[in-house]
This record gives sequence, C-alpha cells and structure tokens, in this order.
Amino acid sequence: MSIILGLVRSAVAPLTRTRLFRSTAPTVLPPVERVIDRLSRGRVQLSALLVPSLVLHSTGARSGAQRETRLMYTPDGAGRAIVAGTSFARARHPAWTYNLLAHPDASIVVRGRRLSVRASLIDPDGRDNAWARIERQWPGYRAYERDSGREVRMFLLRPVAAAGRLGTREAERPAGGEQREGVSTWRPTT
Repeated sequence: MSIILGLVRSAVAPLTRTRLFRSTAPTVLPPVERVIDRLSRGRVQLSALLVPSLVLHSTGARSGAQRETRLMYTPDGAGRAIVAGTSFARARHPAWTYNLLAHPDASIVVRGRRLSVRASLIDPDGRDNAWARIERQWPGYRAYERDSGREVRMFLLRPVAAAGRLGTREAERPAGGEQREGVSTWRPTT
C-alpha cells in the first residue's frame, strides 16, 4: 500500500464511523456506485478508490433470484477474499449474508474479472485474525460490529478453481475449516 493511500484511508476512515455517514451512505452510495459503474462500463468503483472492492453475484436466499452487491474485501492470499457483513453498523445482518448462507456458491467481479467462488462462514476462532487483516486495510472498521450490537457475519470467498485442484473431500471445506450444520467454517492456517 502506498504511503499516500494509507494517509488518505487514515483520514477518511474516522468520517465513515460518524452517524451522518452511517445514516446517509446506505441510501446515497449505491445509486452513485451504479451511475459510475454505467459510465465507466464496470471499470471504476467509487469505493475501490480507497479500498479493494468487488461485486458479489449471489442467489437470493428466499427468491432464488440473482442479486448483485458491491462490497469492500480484504485479500487473504491465494486469490481468497474476506468480506464482512457490517451493513454500516445497522442492527440487522445484510441480505447478502443470508444469501451466502443459503447458497454458498457465488461469483465475484474484481477489476472487471469474474470469478466463481464458494463462501464459507469464518469460524469464531478465526474472527480476530480476520478482523486484524481488515483493520490493517481500513483502520477502525471493527467499530461497525461493536456499534451494531450484533456479531457481524464474516465470510471467506475462495475461488472454486483453487478448490477444484484439491481432493473431492477437501474441495468441500476450506483449509483449516470444519463442517458445522451444513455451513463450512474457516479458521486461519498458521
């Protein structure tokens, strides 16, 4: 990360934790992102100017319809990404987290490139490590969890192609994870 980008993030991050930002961003940012997306033909994301961003294409938990959500992500090596359902510190989990719990196979678009991924809920033992990675990228981001009054759902998005190279049984679970009630969980490997 460049020094300038780090300074900009450090200056902007506190603003994103204000009540004004939290109350206006969920309404204002999505339409602005869509306009920029159309004008740039998908090459530019407003949020991507400050943090790595992706577009998640998931299947609706109830409707089965295709859904599109723009999210900040944190790289976790080997093409994997961590996403956190902070929802601007709202009390409810965002819809996309329900979608991934019901249908973990999804796809993402990063810098114009589409990848098939499998989402797995990050195990409670791996949460502190995941938050530490996220906060190295965006200082104070975990405050959204504290202020929401709920445990934010965190997912590891793992490229399906990478999982396909593993044995069949291993491809169904992320490394270091375990199967629990039909949901793959992830713990960081050390």
